[in-house]
Amino acid sequence: MKLKDLSDLLQLSQTTVSRALNGYPEVSEATRKRVMAAAEAHGYRPNMRARSLATGRAMAIGHVIPLASKHEMVNPVFADFIAGAGEVYSAKGYDMLISIVPDEEQARAYREFRTRGSVDGIIVHAPKVGDRRIHLLNEIEMPFVVHGRASDANEPYSWVDMNNTRAFRRATDFLLDLGHRRIALINGLENMDFAIRRRAGFQEALDARGLAPDPDLMFADEMTESYGHDTARALLARPDAPTAFLVSSIIPSIGVRRAIEELGLHMGRDISVITHDDELSYLKNGADVPVFTATRSSVREAGRRAARMLLEIIEDPDSGARQDLLEAELILGQSTGPARA
Repeated sequence: MKLKDLSDLLQLSQTTVSRALNGYPEVSEATRKRVMAAAEAHGYRPNMRARSLATGRAMAIGHVIPLASKHEMVNPVFADFIAGAGEVYSAKGYDMLISIVPDEEQARAYREFRTRGSVDGIIVHAPKVGDRRIHLLNEIEMPFVVHGRASDANEPYSWVDMNNTRAFRRATDFLLDLGHRRIALINGLENMDFAIRRRAGFQEALDARGLAPDPDLMFADEMTESYGHDTARALLARPDAPTAFLVSSIIPSIGVRRAIEELGLHMGRDISVITHDDELSYLKNGADVPVFTATRSSVREAGRRAARMLLEIIEDPDSGARQDLLEAELILGQSTGPARA
């Protein structure tokens, strides 16, 4: 079915039908619903090339992934974020363009997106301290939203983030309430903003109890299963081994659990573990009863929110910077218990 066929069926002009399908405000809500219902019933799909020409937009959103972070493409956290964002793009008629580039060519990739008009906006992933991409995107006037925040960025920008500091302070408080005093932090790379904030929450909880953070119990690296395993195995071999682990992702947490079991210990009874990011589509934290006690925040929902925010900015570019701070739940699982003497 073509636009003309749909307009003839509804006895409306092609202009009215097109504007109704594209959400123009001058079309009444009753007419818009009537047009949308008829389009759905008769399987009408708009010609996206024609729509792009009519609106002056590419009808696409860009995601630039540097080669140093290309592992993100198979990371279940990234996959869930993209799945959530993709739901919103699809509903609004937008495509997704993922570009993998050498690290030193990120600026060129963003500038080419702008000059070619191949995308209408950008989602920025994995922000770092003072992230230069924020200044660049503001400079070239490309609409963008950051998934996370960039510490020390001194200019306005829009972001969707989880309250990492509060989540990790709450998790640390929970372990302290259980009597744990030697708690190891297995964190992500600490040039990343989320990891900086998580360490801050961990240290705030210790400071509030009059406990000095032990640098020998705080680790930062890429969050792989082997990193969790090797770090935990080495720590548990020490005479002053920690009684609990606070881990920045369920992926290294699985490695921590493997190390505990290899030593004949029981997670939750001998050693406690709290993880983050356990609500992932393809890496479930148990079934009815969670395996890990966890700080839970839906990455897929963050993807939806970031996508909605970006499309709103594209529609109204003068609306100013926006922020959306998500809170994490503390979910009790089988991996925590009172500290043993």
